[in-house]
Amino acid sequence: MPAWRSSRCALALALCAPLAQAATLDVAWWRDGQLSALQLDDKGGSRRAPFDGARQVPLGSLWKLFVYVYAIDKKVPTPDYTCGGQKNEEVYCCTAGKSIARDLALAQSCGLFFSPARLMLTRRPWRQYWSGRLGRDASGEYDWLADPANLAPERLVSLRSLMLALASIPADSRKDAGSALLHVVLGARGVNTASWFGSRLRVKTYSWHHPQRTTERLGGAAGWLADGTPLWFGGADTSSRILEKWAPRLASTLPSAAAPLDAGCVLVDYFARYPIKAVAAGRNAAVPGLLRGPYQVRFENGRSLAFFSQNDMLLERDPQGRTRLTGRFGVNEYVARVIDREGGTSAPEAAKALAVAARTYLQQNAQWAEGCQRIADSSATQRVAPQPASVAARAIADWTDQLVLSGVNVRYHAETASKDTMAWSQAVGQAQQGMRFDAILTAAYPGADLTTLSGGDSQQCVRLPGAQAWLARELPQWERVLRKQAGYETPAEPPAVCHLVRGAPYSEQSRNRIYLRGLASREDRITLVHEFLHLGLRKHPSGQDEVLVEQLARRLVDTRLEAHQ
Repeated sequence: MPAWRSSRCALALALCAPLAQAATLDVAWWRDGQLSALQLDDKGGSRRAPFDGARQVPLGSLWKLFVYVYAIDKKVPTPDYTCGGQKNEEVYCCTAGKSIARDLALAQSCGLFFSPARLMLTRRPWRQYWSGRLGRDASGEYDWLADPANLAPERLVSLRSLMLALASIPADSRKDAGSALLHVVLGARGVNTASWFGSRLRVKTYSWHHPQRTTERLGGAAGWLADGTPLWFGGADTSSRILEKWAPRLASTLPSAAAPLDAGCVLVDYFARYPIKAVAAGRNAAVPGLLRGPYQVRFENGRSLAFFSQNDMLLERDPQGRTRLTGRFGVNEYVARVIDREGGTSAPEAAKALAVAARTYLQQNAQWAEGCQRIADSSATQRVAPQPASVAARAIADWTDQLVLSGVNVRYHAETASKDTMAWSQAVGQAQQGMRFDAILTAAYPGADLTTLSGGDSQQCVRLPGAQAWLARELPQWERVLRKQAGYETPAEPPAVCHLVRGAPYSEQSRNRIYLRGLASREDRITLVHEFLHLGLRKHPSGQDEVLVEQLARRLVDTRLEAHQ
């Protein structure tokens, strides 16, 4: 046994605070050199946690995050990992013959990709790097960062050392890691949790064995909030089940975070369809150039409009002598101004859906000019408020930072819904009925995937037409039984059946989807029916009863098989 393991395990276990049971979740974050910690319970309560920074927690899969950061910062080559099909661990990576790249490997927890031996990481430069980042030698409670060979998932580390290590990571590397980790709440590991977190959570999940009761699982995640605040949470269960169960409570418990840096650059050609006659500053004509303060624009049609500039509006004349007004904003400021102009914030979930749609429309339709995306302020594209974004609209744009749709050409309209076109009035009604933003988007754009500006979504829907056709054919026969089942409701639209590349089959309620590998056997059919029942019973407690759902699924499949014999 390695010296660090034999000499420290007894001490580590002695230091372990009582680990959170199934009915509690431990949460901690690090700000201004101070650890804040809470323990949540499933009755809705929270209290000061019974542990401090000396609390020992399993490293689990978190080691991959530190290899990722080191590789980025030190420019270590990270070639794609190709799956050969002979290693069990490849279930977290790819199918045989396929490859996986760095960002997706982090989100999916592909340990084979980050193997220190594969990336040829050596002790001396590794230790020098982390000692420099920590501002102290990687020894004592920080010795898990002294050598890449120390990065064993069973390693117990102090919560304090983990938090300080996360806080020490450079902003640029943290940004890259955070962008990759956004896919955790969008993919299978955080299924149904984007509703609650938006883009606030940038965490690497982990699941491991209890150090004292090896038949029990511990799980959770660590990483950052969008503003770089280090965060850790853990409890007694796997990480995916913890995320799904605790997402609403965790989202309401997280500390407020400063708005993320407004990345990107958008040039807006204001009033594209309304020729400008003049721009005035009080009683005087505005001087061409960057504008600051209150102004009034007068149009050739006789109308006028007041606006305010914070050095983000440029007044100029084009070669034909026409007056032009151009705004220059970050992407989130642009999205927030679209929310103010095209919708509003009185129904926040609808506004979040509009934010994602507006950001997607920008990516799909803007032209590149002068290192920025350029788009007109027009009813033919999307309208953009000339005033600085309201506080509420900007908060929603920041909450959905980087989130976009892929797979469809996005449109929206004030009143009329159509294929791949969201109606704002309908979205408001859906929000008032309790639908969250991702469900509103699914209803408007059923063929789309919620992803990020960086792409790399690990769970886009590749349809399984045979499985979908089988489900549609069999469902009318099942309905005679299911109508007697308490809590069952037929989904408004037939669920999409998507190919599952890795992991266990699951249903995604917010997007009305089922993920499975195929439909080649009786067990595959039972699995499909099982996940369908989770959708049909989603509003009833029985939908969470795995035994009842499995028994009902087998009954439905076997009854139909007997009918065909």
